[in-house]
Amino acid sequence: MRHALLFVPVLLLAGCTWGINLDEGAKNVRTAWNGDVSSCQNVGKMTVSVQSRVGPIDRNDIKVRDELEVLARNQAAELHADTIKPLGEPTDGNQAWGAYKCGGGPLPSSGQRQAPRQDNPPAANGVETFPTKG
Repeated sequence: MRHALLFVPVLLLAGCTWGINLDEGAKNVRTAWNGDVSSCQNVGKMTVSVQSRVGPIDRNDIKVRDELEVLARNQAAELHADTIKPLGEPTDGNQAWGAYKCGGGPLPSSGQRQAPRQDNPPAANGVETFPTKG
């Protein structure tokens, strides 16, 4: 019973947000998950990291990935880039990203052009998604 009480705080911390917020300038930085950035100007590369474990417990993979993207967008804004693209999968809370200047237009993807991201996109198939906070 005593050992179970020791893990309760660790489990509660595993679900916490670590205070990583999107900076004002980073709101204009797009993420090119599958986009072709070959026509963009390469601004640089960066590696961002967050805690992926709390003691012996792994943090939620989606939260870790979201936080890595937020950190990469924040750093890209400091580099005056408008687009980021992951250069690999996250490993132990670390992920490499490329930063690019692509202008404001849409990014091509698989030979097709994507519509630019809107702040309030229309519902698709009756489903809307909203950003979550904390």
